[in-house]
Amino acid sequence: MRGFTVSAIALAIVSLSACNRTGDPLQAAAKAIGGTELNSLEFSGTGRWYQFGQAPNPDSAWPPFEVSRYTATIDYQVPAAHVQQVRKQVVEPGRARPTPVEQKPDQYVSGAVAWNLAPPQGAPAGTAPSAQPQPAAVDERVAEIWSTPQGFIKAAIANKASTKAIEGGSEIAFTVGKLRFVGITDAQHQLLRVQTLIDNPVLGDTPFETTFADYKDFDGVRFPAHITRQLGGYPVLDLQVSEVKANVAADLKVPEDAGKVPPVAVTVETVAPGVLYLRGGSHHSVAIEQQDHIIVVEAPLNEARSEAVIAKVKESIPGKTIRYLINSHAHFDHSGGLRTYVAEGATIVTHAQNEAYYRNAWAKPHSLNPDRLEKSKTAPVFETFKDRHVLTDGKREVVIHPIAASGHNDAFALVYLPAEKILIEADAYNPLPATAPPLTEINPYTANLYENIQRLGLDVQKITALHGPGVVSLTDLQAAVAPKS
Repeated sequence: MRGFTVSAIALAIVSLSACNRTGDPLQAAAKAIGGTELNSLEFSGTGRWYQFGQAPNPDSAWPPFEVSRYTATIDYQVPAAHVQQVRKQVVEPGRARPTPVEQKPDQYVSGAVAWNLAPPQGAPAGTAPSAQPQPAAVDERVAEIWSTPQGFIKAAIANKASTKAIEGGSEIAFTVGKLRFVGITDAQHQLLRVQTLIDNPVLGDTPFETTFADYKDFDGVRFPAHITRQLGGYPVLDLQVSEVKANVAADLKVPEDAGKVPPVAVTVETVAPGVLYLRGGSHHSVAIEQQDHIIVVEAPLNEARSEAVIAKVKESIPGKTIRYLINSHAHFDHSGGLRTYVAEGATIVTHAQNEAYYRNAWAKPHSLNPDRLEKSKTAPVFETFKDRHVLTDGKREVVIHPIAASGHNDAFALVYLPAEKILIEADAYNPLPATAPPLTEINPYTANLYENIQRLGLDVQKITALHGPGVVSLTDLQAAVAPKS
């Protein structure tokens, strides 16, 4: 997305009036949307948003949220965009989830910088929002800009798109940076669909498709009243547009801190002899030393995180290889770094339901952002389980148990070290920072974890949660599931 400059956009705007060859699909489409002098746009509506990468099991679609307000403000000249939502998660029948709370994400992109406005993680209640860098979101958010009808046509002209007639309309294609966009117009020259691919640490080159229907005149702008989007084969947006404004003020300046992406940091805390808590940022891992190898629990986020953790593990436990990587579940923030461990030569230990999903995902191209696995072509090796599963070197046992009946995920696991009485878990229980206000109700995922501990008869003294401020005790977990006054 880096090659699309302000001058290129300005050229595109001028070119719209000059593009007057008879039968030119770009000129016809530009006229059809009525936006030849349009530099910015704002559209609003209601509908559904779906949380990408958070399916409740490997065979499910992304979970839905009801959206009571969605507003996107776009400056096509930079390019830049600001998307605000008010949304609340839908609780699927038969799946226990925490009581949905209203979320108000505030998301931005400008050129090659993406950020959210939100209070810092773990900050006390009432803390003012600040710019939180989101470097992994740049391509997706810029792709959303060029996946609006006006944005697509402007980008097509600026990037000298190819066109060809197809049955019932035209196909328009162009490339911006690494991304190739393909759009389909109908006989009335209205844009019906835009397709591209964006990179994802789990899925690799991931299909990103936006469709448009029910075009209407919104105060002189021809715009679709219905927009749907799919990412990775499942819906991520279904929007009924109610208002469109042309040439709105869109001064989306990049805050000073938005482009300052901190380096990946990993700190080491010894929980017990040979058991290292690898903390940093929002997601953590655990390394367990065995007699002739190392077991790592969890590979979150992406390759950069995994490479930093691997380097810290090798520094802390020199002379031994990482033989196993235990994966708690398939949510993308907990599986985005798995491919790095495959390339490292580790066996992936995961619930049996996850193996086919990972094999299929990892077999797909990762050409947009080739990682270590794409370059090495290492074949993944799995060790799966459906029930209690033990990894041992003859001296220390590492016991893996499926977490039964959790509403969070159907292929979900905890790790238990019986000799040390240590529980390792992710997402079932997220201890709160000391500055956070107390919970007013019991989280059903946490209650379910405690029920599983009791059912399995685990003698737990320490809990190394893979989110949160640090090691806690079983007493902390019991307090979290105690009746609230």
